[in-house]
Amino acid sequence: MTFRSVARQGLGLLVMASLWGCANLNPDSPPAPPPENTPLAQAAQPAGPPASAADAASATVSYRVEVQAPDNLRQLLLTYLDLTRFQNAPQTDGITNAELIRLTAASPSQARSLLETEGYFNPTITVTRVDPPDETPLITLNVDPGPRAVIGAWELTVTGELKTRIDSGDKDALDLVERLRKRWPLDEGKPFSQSAWNSAKNGTLAQLRAEGYAAAKAGETIAHVDAKTNVAALAVELQSGPLFILGELKIEGLKRYNEEGIRHVADFGPGTPYSEKRLYDYQERLLKLNLFNSVAVSIEPEEDKAKAVPVMVRVTEQAQQQAVAGVGFSDNTRERLTVEHRHLRPLGYPVQMRNKFELGRKQRTWEGELLTDPGDAQYRKLLAGGVSRLDTDDDSTFSWKARAGRTLYTERIERLIFAELLNATVTNGLGEFTSRAVSGNYHWTWRDVDDIILPTRGLTTVIQGGAGYALSETQQDGPFARVYTRNTLYWPLPGAWFTQTRLEVAEVFAKDAVGIPDTLLFRAGGDESVRGYGYRDLGPLVNGVLTSGRQLLTGSFEIARPFSVNRPALWWAVFVDAGNATNEWADYKPALGYGLGVRWRSPVGPLRIDWAYGEEVRKARLHFSVGIAF
Repeated sequence: MTFRSVARQGLGLLVMASLWGCANLNPDSPPAPPPENTPLAQAAQPAGPPASAADAASATVSYRVEVQAPDNLRQLLLTYLDLTRFQNAPQTDGITNAELIRLTAASPSQARSLLETEGYFNPTITVTRVDPPDETPLITLNVDPGPRAVIGAWELTVTGELKTRIDSGDKDALDLVERLRKRWPLDEGKPFSQSAWNSAKNGTLAQLRAEGYAAAKAGETIAHVDAKTNVAALAVELQSGPLFILGELKIEGLKRYNEEGIRHVADFGPGTPYSEKRLYDYQERLLKLNLFNSVAVSIEPEEDKAKAVPVMVRVTEQAQQQAVAGVGFSDNTRERLTVEHRHLRPLGYPVQMRNKFELGRKQRTWEGELLTDPGDAQYRKLLAGGVSRLDTDDDSTFSWKARAGRTLYTERIERLIFAELLNATVTNGLGEFTSRAVSGNYHWTWRDVDDIILPTRGLTTVIQGGAGYALSETQQDGPFARVYTRNTLYWPLPGAWFTQTRLEVAEVFAKDAVGIPDTLLFRAGGDESVRGYGYRDLGPLVNGVLTSGRQLLTGSFEIARPFSVNRPALWWAVFVDAGNATNEWADYKPALGYGLGVRWRSPVGPLRIDWAYGEEVRKARLHFSVGIAF
């Protein structure tokens, strides 16, 4: 890297290495005395009886420093000026009056160097010292930073194999350089600072390394700052080195589980150009297999292996059997006890077996699942079932289901394709109703968020579709179709405000006389639906009895903000929810709920406590939940 600087006469550059060492605190090196009749020279004269030279040389002094500058620059100067750092030194490590004079005289030059790191090349700096009787000396540094330098012209060039590919018209190489230039953060007119300059260079180099040129290095980088016009001209050269091509997979750490599953998850093979994102996505898919405690996928960027660089996969296996027990609470289903057991190789077969039991005041369930390792197309075969009983104030629902299909998990998309047989029996004020259904289903989930646990920007979409045939003991048999979608947008606003908008729409298509199982129908209300109402408390009334509906529409808007900058994980929120379930869109009437909430963004997900008022019931309700619903 080359630095060029003619700062005081036209051109200047910030060089961090020159910021310190301005003051020599070696007492054996006598300081240059300040000019006569200056405030510093006058302050240096002893006020009392003459002292011996030895006493004067060894005596330490206390002093105070005041820096008058804009707040952002004042903190910089207080932190890094030698004059301010030594004022709090212990008496035994203090400095003599001669050393204080030297530090004071050197402070304007040192302050100027510090200000240049923030883009101020024409400051006006004065320093004064006052020695009031019976008080410690007060040294005041007055700083007028002047105008701040801004970015003018900038240039980004590349050398090496990338340049060769560009010259030959390679589209991928041309696109890569275009992306590097578009993402260059220091656009014309932006303020110049040393930290922003370093960040821009390092970030652009990291992007080049991530997109195939893993051994790229910085070449000559130059920043010319014209101190007269306060304009910075930038030039960056990147030496790309070779384009890395992926070679064979090398897997370390396997003891109990099959290597084929790891290889089937890879969406690349020998001859694929390297990219950091490709390996990161592969690593995420391996973690989603639920076979490993940790996974690391990497390459060694050695240029002599660039044409077939080995991909190293290092794994730490999970225990073959795992059991987890827990207690929990939610406003939806109240208290509950859960026990879950997983066996990753039952009877030695390459499948995972999971059983989960939940026992609560309102809901009791069992869920079981057999899941194979990924096949050639990364799909995993699935065999699952479940039994559930849910009791509410208005009814009781007993249901069971069995499904077989296959599933696919990628970095953003989850797919589930399955055939299902289910049965549901509902007992309410109208009597007992039992229906069954056999159906084919497709579930698709897409997530594009900045953080899967604590999202603040992005979109999640769930789409479910299915069709089948319903059999009812009390109503007619017949075909049906079912669609459901839930979309949540997370979007930040200026001033540390964050919004969350949700839209949920669903419908079952069938003749009115066909008896659809209750678990395929819809209700609204609860933590993840319309707050201010109980879980599943909103739906169509039939002869005064609450039932499930064939159409559903709910929406929510929430705006939140941290309580303070010192506690960024603790937020307050204001929200409004609306929605309902119905049997006919013409009869649809949304129920409104609104209120205030507190959010704690814990490492395992957001904990939410909401106080919500339901317009339809004219009373408030407290909601408590943990996690994000997709």
